[in-house]
Amino acid sequence: MAATARVSRSSQLPKLPILGMGGVTKEVVTERTAQIILGLFPDMASGARASHKYFAKFLTAVGLIGILALLGVNTLLAQDAFTLSKLKLEAKAVADERDAVNREIDRHASPENLAAAATALGMKSSDTPIFLDLSQQSAAESGAVTRG
Repeated sequence: MAATARVSRSSQLPKLPILGMGGVTKEVVTERTAQIILGLFPDMASGARASHKYFAKFLTAVGLIGILALLGVNTLLAQDAFTLSKLKLEAKAVADERDAVNREIDRHASPENLAAAATALGMKSSDTPIFLDLSQQSAAESGAVTRG
């Protein structure tokens, strides 16, 4: 661990070739390993500080994309709400029209109107109405009718 602590940067150490296991010590291998690992990271010892500018730009971009996504979803929901209210009004108008047609049918099918229409066509009401009694089987077969 002492060998890695004194190795700060790869530019400060000489590059040591490892040719064979004959003259290579553990310290040389440790220094070379530390040199390779430290070469993977940027050099912060030279006084250059990492700028927060790119991170702030990234966060701003992510925030703007999120806000735009929320705005899009909100707009779609608002359009659906307008469509829903329009369809509800249309359904209410259709239901009112259906009720009006049903009232018209009921008005034409009322017994008073049917009697008036029959009289206008020249029909006469029966003085002795005839009713069929279908509860008896023999009455249906024999054609017997009950007079009321």
